Amino acid sequence: MKILAIDSSSLVATVAIVTDDILTAEYTINYKKTHSQTLLPMIDQMAKLIDLDLNEIDAIAVSGGPGSFTGLRIGSATAKGLGLALEKPIINVPTIDAMAYNLYNTDKLICPIMDARRQQVYTGVYTFNDGVFRIVREQCAISIEELIEFLNEQKKEVIFIGDGVPVYQTTIDHTLDTKHYFAPAHVNRQKAGSLGVLAGEYFKAGKIETAKEHKPDYLRLSQAERELAQKQAESNAG
Repeated sequence: MKILAIDSSSLVATVAIVTDDILTAEYTINYKKTHSQTLLPMIDQMAKLIDLDLNEIDAIAVSGGPGSFTGLRIGSATAKGLGLALEKPIINVPTIDAMAYNLYNTDKLICPIMDARRQQVYTGVYTFNDGVFRIVREQCAISIEELIEFLNEQKKEVIFIGDGVPVYQTTIDHTLDTKHYFAPAHVNRQKAGSLGVLAGEYFKAGKIETAKEHKPDYLRLSQAERELAQKQAESNAG
């Protein structure tokens, strides 16, 4: 089985080919270029380097959200376009779940945090039991204070990953009661390899959709949508 994995949910652009139990190729860039400039060229170059005809893939895995609204739209459009052109199914993997899979089989709680602005983080809490991936708290958008309160209740050691760490590390250090760690650079951001491997588990469980059906999960409204809703509420109140 061959899966093309795509993640553009943050500043990181990352693509991979996972062939059965082998990570055949992975191409990751964490640089300030728009994903519309990088994503398709990265897929094309990766495919050429491993002599891959994209018609050979069995499915396309995509980070379905949450994350950057623009990044998710570009990733979703790329996956949909390829899925329609190649007639391949889409595996929609929650962004935070895929990030947690970077730390496979650790005995600690895994807590990805993405900076969602407006004093919130996109987060979730995960663990492994005998190699089985478990969701302790499903991905959500909450304040860092609410997250730390939840983690303090668990009374377990925690590993944090994600672009929210530099923003909230001091707060975590000062308010989290349990022993905690911050993952090193090679596993602390989105990795298409992890996404592709987890997508393989989703595929086995029948969690697939058509390219036409796929849409990203933003978890909350965009700024433009929030402003419009506020204006409408103020207009109705007036």
